[in-house]
Amino acid sequence: MASLSAKRAVLGVLAVFLAGALAGCRPAAAQTGARSAEPVSSTSAPAAAPARARTVAASYPAYGSGTWMTASAETAPAAGTGRLVNYRVAMERDIRGVSLTDVADFVTTTLRDPRSWTGGARWRLHRVGAQQRADFTIYLVTPGTRDALCQDVPDGYTSCRNGRRVVLNVARWIKGVPRYGGSLTTYRQYMINHEVGHFLGNGHQRCPGDGEPAPVMQQQTLGLHGCTPNPWPYLDGVRYAGRPGTHGDRIPPPDNGKIGMTMRAELDPDRAGTRDTARRSAGVMIGIAGCRAQQPCVARPYVGSWRRVTR
Repeated sequence: MASLSAKRAVLGVLAVFLAGALAGCRPAAAQTGARSAEPVSSTSAPAAAPARARTVAASYPAYGSGTWMTASAETAPAAGTGRLVNYRVAMERDIRGVSLTDVADFVTTTLRDPRSWTGGARWRLHRVGAQQRADFTIYLVTPGTRDALCQDVPDGYTSCRNGRRVVLNVARWIKGVPRYGGSLTTYRQYMINHEVGHFLGNGHQRCPGDGEPAPVMQQQTLGLHGCTPNPWPYLDGVRYAGRPGTHGDRIPPPDNGKIGMTMRAELDPDRAGTRDTARRSAGVMIGIAGCRAQQPCVARPYVGSWRRVTR
């Protein structure tokens, strides 16, 4: 009997020991009931990578569609004193990777600068929206549309002013010009002030001498002729100018765009329902873009002002 009692005692001790051991094998969450099980690494979703800003390279066709986006009006009143001149800013829809808002703000900042045309107390320049009256429009356009709106000898390279159109070639806006010697920002300021200067009645001027700032009305796109880059008509509060005339520079080849060529349609935003033009021939304008794209060239009489100033 004593041996049987001893065996029972040993079995009781073993039972208590095994119960404790089994309890120690349970998962931690099952033991406490207060914590969720940790995720298993083999099935966990990877942590999301930080979002990157998407960079869109600027691109444009050699010939655009001639359809437009127009910037909103500036909210500030016109700066300075003098005659109020309202302008719009429009960009051809085929131009990619360029913000219309940024272009319009750059144009307005340039024209509001006291070194610009408002510096002489003769003009106040103010940006208006699409539905407001404008004295002229500043267009940022593809090279082929430049030829259509400028209505001069087509070159696809320069910018121009034609009547109430100030036409900025997007190829120059994006690339500038070789051997300019100034920053792209400086060149863009020059483009704006030069062509707006034509609208305000200023003609071309020559470099006054080696090492001198180029007059803003010099054809700086084509060459500096010893002058240094200068985008402003007023320096130190004084109107800066050179002798009237040009240097007879050769115009480089036309720009072929940064993507494939597209066809143009109604290119004249001022004359809805007519095909715009790029060359005058016996009083008739020929649609050069259509010819180059191997489409029939439709000749239409053009009625309007031929006054134009390029570059």
